[in-house]
Amino acid sequence: MNVLAIEELTVDHPGGVRAVDGVSLTLGAGEALVLLGESGSGKTTLARTVLGLPGRGAVVRGSVRLGGRELLGLPERELSRIRGRRIGYVPQDPSATLDPLRRIGPQLAEVLRRHGLADRRRDARAGALPVLAAAGLPDPERAAAAYPHELSGGLRQRAAIALAVACGPELLIADEPTTALDALLRAHILDLFTTLRTEQGLALLLVTHDLSAAARIGGTLAVLDHGRLTATGPAETLLVPTTLAGARR
Repeated sequence: MNVLAIEELTVDHPGGVRAVDGVSLTLGAGEALVLLGESGSGKTTLARTVLGLPGRGAVVRGSVRLGGRELLGLPERELSRIRGRRIGYVPQDPSATLDPLRRIGPQLAEVLRRHGLADRRRDARAGALPVLAAAGLPDPERAAAAYPHELSGGLRQRAAIALAVACGPELLIADEPTTALDALLRAHILDLFTTLRTEQGLALLLVTHDLSAAARIGGTLAVLDHGRLTATGPAETLLVPTTLAGARR
């Protein structure tokens, strides 16, 4: 069974703007699906619709199934339980998920307790450390005791990834997660996604406009243009070397 199955998904915003137009895609456990497109192509709207957050006033039609369960039409209370527990989300800016006024460790501990993976505060705090280590933070204890602003940009993004994968989700959605990072950090974060995918078996849905990022992740590439799926297939087939060379310049 596919982890994620999207069928004939259409999203209309107020004013007659069609952001996603009849898109169908599937994603299995341990696989990567890269949504590639320019700004306004509909890729972020598609990803956020999977999260149950298509935007105020949006009209959504079609089907989005997670492990066979239909997500469209679920009440917000149920969707909020699915987000974080079964679907992890990594935004472009880690400040969107990290509370600047709280240390990283307690934030992770709260996620574990909220989703019933730790009964006591002490257990939750202890459980945060291996999650930080799995997200590639070199000193988990120091990171757990730090406030977000005390970490570098790359470490903040790793902490945000730790929050997203803390509960062992089936699906990880990453929306332009490396845009603000330099080339070396970008490569490290993308490689971390590959490690999490192969070691934990989670399905990765990556949203990007970066051809080199798409090539590094590999897997299946889905190209969107004005909400429509214009091409889909193996990344190594669709991303020819000359295109990638131009993207890196």
